[in-house]
Formats: sequence, C-alpha cells, structure tokens
Amino acid sequence: MATNRPNPAQWVWYAFGGRLPDRCAEWVLHDVTCRTWVLRHIFRALTQLAPFCLLVLLPGPLEIRLSAILLGLLVGLFYSVCYMGETAEHRALKHGFPPGVARETRELRRDVQRVAKHGVGYRPWWE
Repeated sequence: MATNRPNPAQWVWYAFGGRLPDRCAEWVLHDVTCRTWVLRHIFRALTQLAPFCLLVLLPGPLEIRLSAILLGLLVGLFYSVCYMGETAEHRALKHGFPPGVARETRELRRDVQRVAKHGVGYRPWWE
C-alpha cells in the first residue's frame, strides 16, 4: 500500500476533486472505506476550505473578518459532512470501482468487526 500512495502534490489535487493515477486506485478505495474515513473526509474538506481563510487579508474590522471566516468554514464543513457518503462513492467511481463499492466495503468491515466483538448471532436493538 505504501508504494501506491499519492505524493503530496497529487494528494492536494485529489483533495480538490482531481483523479489520481491508476496505480493509486487501491489507495483511494482504502481512503474512502478505512476506519478513519470520516476524519480523512473532514481533513480533505478543510484543505478545500483553507483558501477561504485568505479573507483575513481584506480591509475592515478584524472581528468581522474572523467571524466571516469562522461562519464560512462552519457552513462549508456542514455541507461537506452532509454529503460525505456520496462524495466517497464519487471518488471510488472516478477511480474505476463499480457504483456502491465504497458503501458496501464499509458495511462489510463494520459487520466483520461486529461479529469479532459480539459473535455471529448478535443484532443491535436498533436494527
């Protein structure tokens, strides 16, 4: 896996929605399905929102500039988190995986972890 990682410039391109080379396709699937995929998504969203912080350079009262930046970041993160499942699917689809594979892979990982922790016949009360 380590040899198939994108370099930093490629990762920034990927964070902004670009397509990585084919050799990185397995890494992309790992990126959108691993245990920390939500944190990875949030970090990519913050990378996309980082240029928004340049508003601090505009003229005007500092508290207004900082509050505008903070509110803009919060709105951007809100929408990013709302569509994180669809974004993960789109990233996997863009790198050659069939539709639904990211969601199914995350569900399979969750089920395997549940069986390892509780046993085969366990079902949570909410299902």
